[in-house]
Amino acid sequence: MRKLTTSAMVIAAAFTAAAGLAASPAFAAPTWTVTPGGAWKASAASPKLTDTKTGTKLTCTSSSAAGTLASGTGLSGTGISSITSVGWVSCSGPLGITFTVTAQGLPWSLNAVSYVAGTGTTTGTLTGVKAHISGAGCTADFAGPTSTSTATLTGTYVNSSHTLTLSGGDLHAYNVSGSCLGLINGGDAATYSAAYVLSSAQTITSP
Repeated sequence: MRKLTTSAMVIAAAFTAAAGLAASPAFAAPTWTVTPGGAWKASAASPKLTDTKTGTKLTCTSSSAAGTLASGTGLSGTGISSITSVGWVSCSGPLGITFTVTAQGLPWSLNAVSYVAGTGTTTGTLTGVKAHISGAGCTADFAGPTSTSTATLTGTYVNSSHTLTLSGGDLHAYNVSGSCLGLINGGDAATYSAAYVLSSAQTITSP
């Protein structure tokens, strides 16, 4: 009986130690500091949407975005900022086809994931992304891995240049019609790339 009791105590102590390690600060999600935070506006030159299967590129002269950024210390990286409006100007593709691009499902959420202090760079994601393009008889929707899901893009923000760069992502084309066919096809994967420069500096850091 003593041997059984001693074994049980050892096992209990092992589980207690394991639980303590799991709850230790080393495993906690990082917190963030943002200065000054609040409303922001940004613009990007020559943003591009690329169909990675056909190589078709849709290029715009510029894009503008606006949103709000959390402010303070000890912030969660999830939803640290939101994009409440996005617009694109003078978009065109192959054969001189011009397009209107409309953001859908706003606001989109910016999420901070990791930070490199040496370069002042925050890496994260932009989630909730959907958009619609139309022009010259060509229309298509862009969403996530399925037509009813939203897409996620990779994002980096550099404090020194106050620039938010968006790239890659799991965008896919759906509901493709008209003269888009052949240039963009339903189910094609796509990427979006743009560098948005904020009109006023925002500093994001993580301990």
